Amino acid sequence: MHWYVDVLKKYATFSGRARRAEFWMFSLLSYVIGLVLVVAGAELGFGPLRAPYVLYAFYVLALFLPSLAVRVRRLHDTGRGGSWLLIGLIPLIGDVVLLVFYCSDSQPGENEYGPVPKYIGAHI
Repeated sequence: MHWYVDVLKKYATFSGRARRAEFWMFSLLSYVIGLVLVVAGAELGFGPLRAPYVLYAFYVLALFLPSLAVRVRRLHDTGRGGSWLLIGLIPLIGDVVLLVFYCSDSQPGENEYGPVPKYIGAHI
């Protein structure tokens, strides 16, 4: 759970680097929480139109900046700039390329975005 909280603490911090574990654990927990909110919305009949996605929509809006920031920091960890996120606009191919980048190991040593977060007080 600390990975999720750490990303929220860096709400709009686009500088620095993010480890794979930080990125993937945040993504996993966000997905699970979103799924719970959709199910809860469907069960409660929440919203003026009784749409199950109202709770989820608020959640997505609240996490837009932290999600964007952790993606940029993850790209920084692999030695790429945040502008690489734009490749995701290319249907299918862009998502595959970003997935490969997100799964790549950290660039060894210090790069232009900072030192390797694996060895700087990072959680194990």
